[in-house]
Amino acid sequence: MTKIYHKRNCDWNNNDVDQILEVLKKEDVKVTFFMVGDWVRKYPDDVKKIYEAGHEIGTHSDTHPHVNKLTYEENIQELEKSSEEIQKITGVKPTLYRTPYGEYNNTVIKSANESGYFPIQWSLDTLDYKNLTAEEMWNRIEKISSGDIVLMHNGTEHTADSLQSIIQKIKAKGLSIVKVSELIYQSNYYIDINGVQKSIEK
Repeated sequence: MTKIYHKRNCDWNNNDVDQILEVLKKEDVKVTFFMVGDWVRKYPDDVKKIYEAGHEIGTHSDTHPHVNKLTYEENIQELEKSSEEIQKITGVKPTLYRTPYGEYNNTVIKSANESGYFPIQWSLDTLDYKNLTAEEMWNRIEKISSGDIVLMHNGTEHTADSLQSIIQKIKAKGLSIVKVSELIYQSNYYIDINGVQKSIEK
């Protein structure tokens, strides 16, 4: 099966975390949750649940600022503070970074790379945070293919209720859902003009 990846951002409430984890378990799917440090401090028990369920955790900054407006040092501070909070609970320092608002510039990328983080973007956005229905979300991502990264969030009106049907539709296309670290190249790659990773074949 070819692979795609679901990324989930944790930045609002925790009301639907248990339901999301239940669906992921039922569908035997492991994903990556990108967590804001503020959310981690508010909901440490949920961070622990997510990690112990076998899901991957990346950082989504510490306070969810507009990182393009920050200095190099301020960007590093956002990364390190959030990572410290995650590591306190999981014992593992994250290496993946989803920038707030999807913003990035040379300073943001340099600060991440030089601090040992892989910046991650998405290729398909469900817009679940706009309270779309399951059908509306699927209409946005139905063109999904191998290598796509799908953006979803917790703390929205319909995401938890829609998740199982979306996962099943993805599987019906012959695709498997994996953690982002299993999808991306972490060495011997370059980024093409469309922002897509390409392997450097030896």
